[in-house]
Amino acid sequence: MPFTFGQLVIGPPGSGKSTYCKKMSEYLSKIGRKVVIVNIDPANDILPYEAKVDVSELITVEDAMSHQQLGPNGGLLFSIEYLEKNFTWFLGKLNNYKNHYFLFDCPGQVELYSHHRSMKAIMQKLQAAGFSLCAVCLVDSHYCSDPGKFISALLLTLSTMLHMELPHINVLSKIDLMSTFSDKLPFGMDYYTEVLDLNYILQYLEQEKFTAKYKKLNAALIEMIENYSLVSFLPLNIEDTKTLIKVQQMVDKANGYIYSAGEEKSVQSLLACAVGAQSDQQWLGETQDKYGTN
Repeated sequence: MPFTFGQLVIGPPGSGKSTYCKKMSEYLSKIGRKVVIVNIDPANDILPYEAKVDVSELITVEDAMSHQQLGPNGGLLFSIEYLEKNFTWFLGKLNNYKNHYFLFDCPGQVELYSHHRSMKAIMQKLQAAGFSLCAVCLVDSHYCSDPGKFISALLLTLSTMLHMELPHINVLSKIDLMSTFSDKLPFGMDYYTEVLDLNYILQYLEQEKFTAKYKKLNAALIEMIENYSLVSFLPLNIEDTKTLIKVQQMVDKANGYIYSAGEEKSVQSLLACAVGAQSDQQWLGETQDKYGTN
């Protein structure tokens, strides 16, 4: 059975998921892929792109809140559960776009990916229907400015990876803004992208009054993250073609996408212009220098 490839774009609110889908769609179209953006966020009524498939045609959060007497979060969870129950409708919409590459723009409520079952069930059904998916988890680079927030982001990312059970690429988004809070960064960008020795972060947590009393808990959390050794990030400035290409390369590698002959030539041409023959370390070093995070 031939695979249909795509990305499940997830992450906390404000991490840039919809903008990522728009820019990634434009880039993929340039290299010759036929792209479909799918909006799975029933609360997202202002889209920066044209959604060929939109869950709001089936249900909106406002509908769920009104008919089920729920709040915004409860309404969203109900909507995703409703989508799961009506998966046949959803698959029928997707099947209208044979031989396309899919970008699934997802809601920002993180519990959908860390422990709630419906989103995982929907993805499992898509995989059974022949979709080869890679989760792209966007995390705002601003979380790096606070040691506690960074540890929280690592825990959430790890929980999401373990729960969703998909090939997974983590992305540190909005790195072009890191220079605005670089004075708060005790380490360079490579420390945060490669998630190096977290005991250095622990030292900063012990210096703060509130977190110092949780020294043993913080140490245990850090040990758990390091024991799994799963979390790392790719830096992304959505307006920087180099970083966008790098993310797409890793996504294609993760879900086994094979370029067509014409597409491969387009990719090589863009790579020659934007990336060249750099190693990953050279590219990361250049990116760190460019965005002033040394």
